[in-house]
Amino acid sequence: MGGSEDAACVASSGSLRAASRGEDDDDGAEEDEEGEEPRRRPISPSGFGNEGEVSLREWLDQPGRAVDLLQCLHIFRQIADAVTAAHAQGVVVGNVRPSCFVMSALDRVSFIESASCSSSSDPSEDGAGSPDGLAERGATGTPESASEMPAVSACLEEAKERGQGDVGAGDRATFPLKKILLMESVWYTSPEEATGGSGTFASDIYRLGVLLFELFCTFDSLEEKLITMSNLRHRVLPPQLLLKWPKEASFCLWLLHPQPDTRPKMSEVLHSEFLNQPRDSLEERDAAIKLKEEIEDQELLLDFLLHLQQRKKEIADRLHDTICFLSADIEEVLHQQSILKKKSYEELDNDGHSAAGTLDKASLYPVMDEHSYSCGSRKRLRPELQNFVPEEDVAEGARSETDQQIQENALSKSSRLMKNFKKLEAAYFSARCRQMKPSGKSVNKFFQVASSGRGSMTRTEVSSVDDKVHTRGNTGGTKIEWINPFLDGLRKYLAFSKLKVRADLKHGDLLNSMNLVCSMGFDRDKEFFATAGVNKKIKVFECDTILNGDRDIHYPVTEMTNTSKISCICWNNYIKSHIASSDFDGVVQVWDATRSQVFAEMREHERRVWSVDFSLADPTKLASGSDDGAVKIWNINQAILFLHLVYAGSVCTVRTKANVCSVHFQPDSAYSLAIGSADHKIYCYDLRNLRIPSCTLADHMKTVSYVKYLDSSTIVSASTDSSLKLWDLSTSLSRMIETPLQTFTGHINIKNFVGLSISDGYVATGSETNEVFVYSKAFPMPVLSYKFSIIDPISGKEVDDTSQFISCVCWRGQTPMLLAASSSGNIKFLEMV
Repeated sequence: MGGSEDAACVASSGSLRAASRGEDDDDGAEEDEEGEEPRRRPISPSGFGNEGEVSLREWLDQPGRAVDLLQCLHIFRQIADAVTAAHAQGVVVGNVRPSCFVMSALDRVSFIESASCSSSSDPSEDGAGSPDGLAERGATGTPESASEMPAVSACLEEAKERGQGDVGAGDRATFPLKKILLMESVWYTSPEEATGGSGTFASDIYRLGVLLFELFCTFDSLEEKLITMSNLRHRVLPPQLLLKWPKEASFCLWLLHPQPDTRPKMSEVLHSEFLNQPRDSLEERDAAIKLKEEIEDQELLLDFLLHLQQRKKEIADRLHDTICFLSADIEEVLHQQSILKKKSYEELDNDGHSAAGTLDKASLYPVMDEHSYSCGSRKRLRPELQNFVPEEDVAEGARSETDQQIQENALSKSSRLMKNFKKLEAAYFSARCRQMKPSGKSVNKFFQVASSGRGSMTRTEVSSVDDKVHTRGNTGGTKIEWINPFLDGLRKYLAFSKLKVRADLKHGDLLNSMNLVCSMGFDRDKEFFATAGVNKKIKVFECDTILNGDRDIHYPVTEMTNTSKISCICWNNYIKSHIASSDFDGVVQVWDATRSQVFAEMREHERRVWSVDFSLADPTKLASGSDDGAVKIWNINQAILFLHLVYAGSVCTVRTKANVCSVHFQPDSAYSLAIGSADHKIYCYDLRNLRIPSCTLADHMKTVSYVKYLDSSTIVSASTDSSLKLWDLSTSLSRMIETPLQTFTGHINIKNFVGLSISDGYVATGSETNEVFVYSKAFPMPVLSYKFSIIDPISGKEVDDTSQFISCVCWRGQTPMLLAASSSGNIKFLEMV
């Protein structure tokens, strides 16, 4: 609160809560649980806390406070103006005490509720029972003068015990705030109130005199302060104050006169020579403070605007960089397109085709608007030519039909592209960034362009383009390494539009609850496939019979029965009839499908075995992973040799700390093995060094249920965190990889094994929504999906069963054909078309 105008506004509201903050923090004091002295709020060297405000009580008792005449008069004038405004409204203030005021860094004083009211044991605290904090005390609520000395004595004794009376020159005392607050009420009680009288306007004048005394008098110890303030009751002033501030001391004595009628009125105080003689200086000080406040406000606004400008500039710079390399990529694609067209023209001319031939240049290549690329789109055909058919081609129905199919196919691809535009955009930038990283150069240095007005880019002399990323070949063409992989991924993404059911595998026990298929696989030549699961049977079917035949029930070519539920099967890619299996009893077996019998059995695992895998590089080597945390490597020849024994021994064992859910050999190595673990990680081992993993892949949030090598340096993993992840082992600079190349999401997998299969850059998996999902390795979103319908066997109607899920999937080699099974035993041949 500053100035009479502010004070008048406060008084008109009926109290002095000009800047009440609603806090009850004991003016920055923090009282310990044991009732010890409260800790002071930290004050900066200037005397102000971090929030820019400090209690006037704390400011007055600041160790080493220097007394500045104009500053003290400025503070006193503000409080006097506020009291004058209250008196003009007929209100006795009562709480004219330092603990009831806070002061800003610019010496602006504001009134708050007394922090000592709640902590003091004195029932006469000013305003304790008044809703407005005003003095309305009766005779029974005033402190007796006899209570002053015991309280002072107690404080003195405690100060002496704490050693606060002995203060060295370089170690000033820190006054205990709680004790000061307890004594403050006594100091600021007028003589008439101390004898049982009620507070009057003259009582407020007395309190102003005590406040003025505290403004100009500083103390080095608590003992000195207590004694001096006690003497002030008897109008005894310290000699140093009389010598240094005689005019101020005289004014204090006038305000502290024991007779209320002898004290000046507030109008006399405000118009006194004491306050008005330095008025010009005070007004200048006040004007300077206001100017400083305005400057600080302007600085705050300026800081905000500068910060906002900086953020927007950064966004603009990134956008400019993005537009630059987009322009470069557009230019490159147009350049490559022109080269391909030129080659196609030459081939057509060499084959002797004329403009009137079966396929002419105008029909083979759509006419593009020269400005279409700059506006972000391109026209495949001129509007007037889209439905135009030349007269000489009317009879050529086949050609028209072909053109229509091509156009419909193009529109379908365009629709799918726009549907997933955001995800494709993210994949594009991800592919772009991966090519930039090896160069060690930032994006904004890659391209500096001058626009030609057509969306193309003119490279300037200062442009810095990494030779590895953007180089000019000998043929005059430009080579950007990311384009071909991204284009190949886009081609694969748009190559197929749906999954079509080619055949349903119908078998007699479809309604059996034990029909859950846990694993499927194709033989070496992809002529037969086998299924196995909780029915304890391995069934082998002929593919062509299922695909080409239209039968009510399909019977297996051969059927092999196990003693336990089967968790996984794997065909030997060298010996056509050999199938390895693992079961819930921890047994690993190798079957001869032509004889329908087991010829090798391994029983070293102590718990359920989840996965088995034959090595492609060495077909005699078999790996198995179990719940016992062990991965065992078996030699089939050795197993056959020792068949007459109880069981064949493993070649070596890999010990892990958690359950093993999946194992898979690297395609071109018999020594590299990937392990999917329940501890959310994938471990890659070199079987020639089993001491530690050669590489650990860690980014999944839950159990890794499947792991497959896509090629010699790329791994795909599946987890019950509903994600698949693609890992690039070639970029690893350490034994730990925590950032996958790609994360595929869209399916739901929380608790079940839903299958994983890879083929020609496509990744298939199941979902607990009873759907099959197909991903392309280039993009994180599904390419295709197919939902298994559930038919009620009684009503024949389709029903929704949330308990059903896809239990396994398997590609038929490098073809677009996929075998998928649901948890109810429903098996379908699906084909991407």
